[in-house]
Amino acid sequence: MEESAMDAHFLLRGGRPSYENKKYSEAQMEALTALCDTLFPSLDHHAISKNDPQENDEIKSFYGTSASQAGIPLHLAGYMSERLVHASLGLLSLALWLLSTWYGTFILCWRLSLSSHFPYFQRFSQVVQYRREKIMLSWSHSYFYLFRQLFKGIKFLCCLTFYTKVDEKNENPSWKAMGYCGPDPELLTQRRKEATKGPLHDKVIDMQDVAVNNITETLRKAGCEVTEGSSGKGEKKEKSITIKCDVVVVGSGSGGGVVAGVLAKAGHKVIVVEKGKYFARNDLSLLEGPSVDQMYEGGGLLATDDLGVVILAASTVGGGSSINWSASLRTPAHVISEWSNELKLPLFSSPKFAQAMNTVCERMGVNEAVCSEGLANKTLRNGCTHLNYEVLNIPRNGDPGHRCGWCCFGCKDGMKQGTQETWLVDAVNHGAVILSSCKAQRIIITNRMQKAAAAGVVIEAGNRGLRMEVHSRATVVSCGALCSPALLIKSGLKNPNIGRNLHLHPVQMAWGFFPEASEKSYDGPIMTAMHPVGDDPSGYGAIIQTPSLHPGFFSVLMPWISALDMKERMLRLSRTCHLLVLARDKGSGTAKLPGHLTYRLSSHDEMNLNKGIGKALRILVAAGAQEIGTHHFKGERLRISGSSEEEIERFIKNVSLRRLKDLSTPLCSAHQMGSCRMGADERVSAVDGRGESWEVKGLFVADASVLPTALGVNPMVTVQSIAYCIANFVHHSLNTEPSLFECIQVGSPSSMSLPGRGFSS
Repeated sequence: MEESAMDAHFLLRGGRPSYENKKYSEAQMEALTALCDTLFPSLDHHAISKNDPQENDEIKSFYGTSASQAGIPLHLAGYMSERLVHASLGLLSLALWLLSTWYGTFILCWRLSLSSHFPYFQRFSQVVQYRREKIMLSWSHSYFYLFRQLFKGIKFLCCLTFYTKVDEKNENPSWKAMGYCGPDPELLTQRRKEATKGPLHDKVIDMQDVAVNNITETLRKAGCEVTEGSSGKGEKKEKSITIKCDVVVVGSGSGGGVVAGVLAKAGHKVIVVEKGKYFARNDLSLLEGPSVDQMYEGGGLLATDDLGVVILAASTVGGGSSINWSASLRTPAHVISEWSNELKLPLFSSPKFAQAMNTVCERMGVNEAVCSEGLANKTLRNGCTHLNYEVLNIPRNGDPGHRCGWCCFGCKDGMKQGTQETWLVDAVNHGAVILSSCKAQRIIITNRMQKAAAAGVVIEAGNRGLRMEVHSRATVVSCGALCSPALLIKSGLKNPNIGRNLHLHPVQMAWGFFPEASEKSYDGPIMTAMHPVGDDPSGYGAIIQTPSLHPGFFSVLMPWISALDMKERMLRLSRTCHLLVLARDKGSGTAKLPGHLTYRLSSHDEMNLNKGIGKALRILVAAGAQEIGTHHFKGERLRISGSSEEEIERFIKNVSLRRLKDLSTPLCSAHQMGSCRMGADERVSAVDGRGESWEVKGLFVADASVLPTALGVNPMVTVQSIAYCIANFVHHSLNTEPSLFECIQVGSPSSMSLPGRGFSS
């Protein structure tokens, strides 16, 4: 479901659009309500008194509020009906239908659903709360993965909505009890003093906001070469709009933003097409729910088909660079060696790539200075120092004093130098045009003398069914590793490597509780310190860093073993510090269709993640945590006070040896790469060493999808450096082979064959 312009404007102010239940019956809604209230019931006063002696009004209200009282079931039903796209949606719908009947409930819940009174069989909503909790807990660690998948899906949707849904005052009733302040308080103070918009304000054309009748005039005023025509026959004849340029770039993140900036400065007319919206600095709400809904792919509800990995990816002008955590690490030497020597890609060992990294880091203002640290990074640094572990400063693309605890929702002051503050500014200052709220439908491919060549893209402008064409001499796809493959496949490319070899940098987390901490776990710079877990002879090891976790994703990742236990964990949000273990993965997956992702973790990756979790727990203990734990389904945790060193070490070894299938919560990924990987042989790669498609001349891919393997560190610098090199290859192609591009005649949509390349479907 595409949102209306009114909904989009509502979101800018911090709200969420309302969704209408168009799919689920009254009986199914009853089952959905029972599921939500099982996870988040209203707990009585005695439970509160037993577990929190202070009994302040906010905590009483928090314990007493159920999911249904907060309107969660109705919101979820509308969201699942109108917007959610995921492979498990059918499973969830089937479960709701079964649970709305007594026989379906018996099938899914067995004897726990039975009553001691005639007629014995019950619908799920009729089962008492404590039994419903036992049922859902049994699903979380069931031998059958469909039950585990069902539990993960319900918990993911319900938790994220319960803790991020805001009222008309942009508040959530649970935040005060948890000690969560909502949006960055410094933002409110700053906005009282000044309203900063950012350098791209009034430079981005949002096609959702432009009236259909004014599109041509608006584009011409922006410097576009526009022609009008008509398409179709008879009564179906419609006005068509065509834009001509030298280069069209699909995507505006670390890949597309760099390409646009470099080529525009080189004198080429560049059009950037971005499906997301642009958020000026003073439009950022910094509220978790609205920000994730508008700035993240899939509204933040993106995961692999089996819900084994939750994926964070951007969908906004600036791409991942606008919502990432600022880490700006260069490509590791051992990775450069592997790519250049083993994979026969000389670019990476050449002076060109080294110079590209220098240029990129200079343009982003990358530096290693640390002026201040928050609770999580202090914990990591102090724990490593106490244990004599190596600890490194993380280079960041911003001012050393920038406290960016909310930068995962956009940077309020522009100190984080994403592409919307750097390369895209270079692009528009040199005549480029950025079109937001535009989705590329397919690449225009034509044939000449048995050679396939790219001639632009067909776009849907403004989510209103308005189709336009951008004709270009070169086409650059920079949609990211999750979306670039789908666009190429939809455009008719046959290379079997497109959409394969997806790497995710899987992440597992450990947590420590610091009840005496004076700082909030979510405040301060997100990343300033890191620890390399250890030397791995294969070059595929792991690192320990700190995540950004606000209430929604904190609740998604925390294990659920009972309703009361979950609320107790959430009350400790501001004093619970997480450390993440990120693996350079050998395992891989696929990203061929929109909304459908697969991934399989290798045993080597699992070993590295578990090794990292052991070290993370030791770091937390050394830093003074009073309690430690992981996300295993039993919710195992250990109180440090009163535990001997032997007991602590036994606990750490036990959780470090557990299989990751024991997690009731998914792994995480904020880095996706490799799904259109670069290579020296078209039989094992999707693009050549210049980023150009093996099948289609003039079609380049420049984003994280071209990375030949997983990287092992935060990829922004590497992606921008590769994009910088590819932009120069595009520039060279335009200057040395103009006759090929100029002679291309755009064919009809039905003429999409790719001759002479040897690939089959």
